Amino acid sequence: MALIHSTDPDFRVCQISFETLLAIQREAEERSWATRWSSAEALRNQVKEGPVVLQALMREERGGAVRAYRCLVLFSSTEGKEAGGITTIDLDPTRFTSLERLDRDPDVRTALARMFSLATNGISMLSKQ
Repeated sequence: MALIHSTDPDFRVCQISFETLLAIQREAEERSWATRWSSAEALRNQVKEGPVVLQALMREERGGAVRAYRCLVLFSSTEGKEAGGITTIDLDPTRFTSLERLDRDPDVRTALARMFSLATNGISMLSKQ
């Protein structure tokens, strides 16, 4: 899989509904893709219903065509009132390109890419010194 950079044409950040995430999960199950939740029920147990944000992370190519996009998924967790989580899920290219983008402005794209980078490397609430 090749990393997708914020300057790549297929980089995108999208906000989707919980129902769309469930549909993506079902598609990943049907394709037996490993990068998904173990089941829709497992997803429901971990992800609080509400908006979810996706960011393109990697593309898998076979025979010169994109077979799947691996995306970071940023979501509210069912574990706590304010807790969130981040993980990955694979998307079909047709589904991926159909999602509405949040990152059309270059400055917004840069800011969102930075936020996802911080989230994947760990964010902690800190007391000021």
